[in-house]
Amino acid sequence: MTATRSTSPNAQSAAGVKSAERALDLMEYLAAHRSGATFPQISQDLGFPKSSLHALLGTLVGRGWIYLDEERRLYRIGVRVWETAQSFAYLDSLAHRAEPHLRAARDQLNETVQLAVLDGIDNVYIAKVEADHPLRLVSRVGMRLPAYATGLGKVLLAFLDPADLKARLEGVAMRRFTQHTIATSQQLFERVKEIRERGFGEDDGEYTPGVFCVAVPVRDATGRVVAAMSCSIPRVRLGDGPAHRDHLVQTLTRHCDAMSRDLGWRAGGV
Repeated sequence: MTATRSTSPNAQSAAGVKSAERALDLMEYLAAHRSGATFPQISQDLGFPKSSLHALLGTLVGRGWIYLDEERRLYRIGVRVWETAQSFAYLDSLAHRAEPHLRAARDQLNETVQLAVLDGIDNVYIAKVEADHPLRLVSRVGMRLPAYATGLGKVLLAFLDPADLKARLEGVAMRRFTQHTIATSQQLFERVKEIRERGFGEDDGEYTPGVFCVAVPVRDATGRVVAAMSCSIPRVRLGDGPAHRDHLVQTLTRHCDAMSRDLGWRAGGV
């Protein structure tokens, strides 16, 4: 009988990391060789085994990350890199367009105002303007949080196609961060239905105890919700609950509508 040798999980993980490092090394190498490089040149400069390099190039060419000039046998950076860069440029532009509206809302409310977009089942903060208060929200641009646990995130989820929302939640374990965190998909479906009807979302201590948040959608020229703006405040500063909340919503809505108009949106298609 011939014994078979199994690969340990640690060995598989190490192999995966090594492959990822080689892919990144290859992309960085080709980015520095803008006119292209041949297979022998790449192999010599990077020192990869030829069989591994051949497989790696084949995969990346097939996915569009690397382009092969068949006639001259030169490898160059592919169109997928450009497409990905455009996504980054769009978010950077969105954050830049949002800044005057965030500052105007912050100046009126004197509370922290943020902008986020949806990535899978997380909301990612792309812009933030701080309040003057010494007691502030602990967050930062680039931070991502589970969308079901934040006001911003629930607004972004609320305006997805229901089938899309259901697909994104498939297999997601909804962690409870506080006793107020939504714990089931059914609860979330009910909450986002309310948000679509009301036009704004809330987070009352669902991710961070003692922090209250309201959020409003931002639309692009097609009317699609592309971001959400929120105002987050410590519960102790909420004052007259319903009246204060309504003031927050009205102020955010005014500035979100102004930003949406900057992006080409016209209410009612006018």
